[in-house]
Amino acid sequence: MAEPFESASPQVSVVIPVRNEEGAIAAAVRSALNQINTPPLEVIVADGDSSDGTRAAVTALAHDDSRVRLISNDSGTTPSGLNAAIRQARGNVIVRCDAHSVLPVDYVSTALQVLADTGADVVGGTQRATGRGFWQRTVAIAMTTPFGVGDARFHTGGAAGAVDTVYLGVFRRGALERVGLFDESLRRNQDYELNYRIRDSGGVVYFHPELAVDYEPRSNLIELARQFHQYGTWKRLVLRRFPESLKWRQLAAPLLVVGLIASIILLIVGQRLLASLVPGAYLIGVVGTTLLELARRRDLAAVGLIAALPTMHLSWAFGFMTSDLADPGPSIPKLGPS
Repeated sequence: MAEPFESASPQVSVVIPVRNEEGAIAAAVRSALNQINTPPLEVIVADGDSSDGTRAAVTALAHDDSRVRLISNDSGTTPSGLNAAIRQARGNVIVRCDAHSVLPVDYVSTALQVLADTGADVVGGTQRATGRGFWQRTVAIAMTTPFGVGDARFHTGGAAGAVDTVYLGVFRRGALERVGLFDESLRRNQDYELNYRIRDSGGVVYFHPELAVDYEPRSNLIELARQFHQYGTWKRLVLRRFPESLKWRQLAAPLLVVGLIASIILLIVGQRLLASLVPGAYLIGVVGTTLLELARRRDLAAVGLIAALPTMHLSWAFGFMTSDLADPGPSIPKLGPS
């Protein structure tokens, strides 16, 4: 059963870390405020020293609706912003929202019901990537195909059930009190790492397909490459700490690079047939996925998968394989009982 609430105070706290998101933050905050069939709710925006009009936009929203609060995130990173907001939160359910996310109107009510029905510590759903321009639509398609991102249900969807991680997440406050907050030493992959600690402590992370949230991906290949390089870099750091958390999909891209390097060596020594196996199989996968998605979605942006899929895979792999990040050690603040 869900934890009891005090009717006189907010029962649900939506936390949003933000930095220089003047054009997006209002839609995210309003999507949280417009939730239906929910208990009392508050929205806490942690601003990481924005240099644009983000603070002014949130201040205006707070002026119009007392449920909105703006706080400062001095370090400017995502995990420190989340932690700053969680420390200020008064609810016993914490809903993570990002500046580029738009929550469906029944997101919180559905999450509360799933928490009550399953007894899980964390529930979440699908990162429903959507795009407007050609390349943004291409990236959205790439990020929702099994060939592009593996078997992670928060990318590709699937049946409800226990998983390793979810997109964003709706947390019981008690779970955060038990394991601590987000690890502030991780600029990326901090959500996966927190969900691992919750699972390792005996908790359950639960995926439900009805908890889908729209997400706007990168709009060009350069930004996409930078994003996936960072993903690979920080994933390696998390795996150094928790090697037992490794999933097969996290080895696919590095193994591809190893196979391509081996193919070059085989070609040099005259083994042309063997040298063609890995690049040939990968090319078939890329072209096959492109044609399948083009037919399924009837969107010419699917043609761009020929470039987007290798960009994602190779960037992630090189970030993972060449990372020279020194591990500063976990920085996990504790949240005392409220």
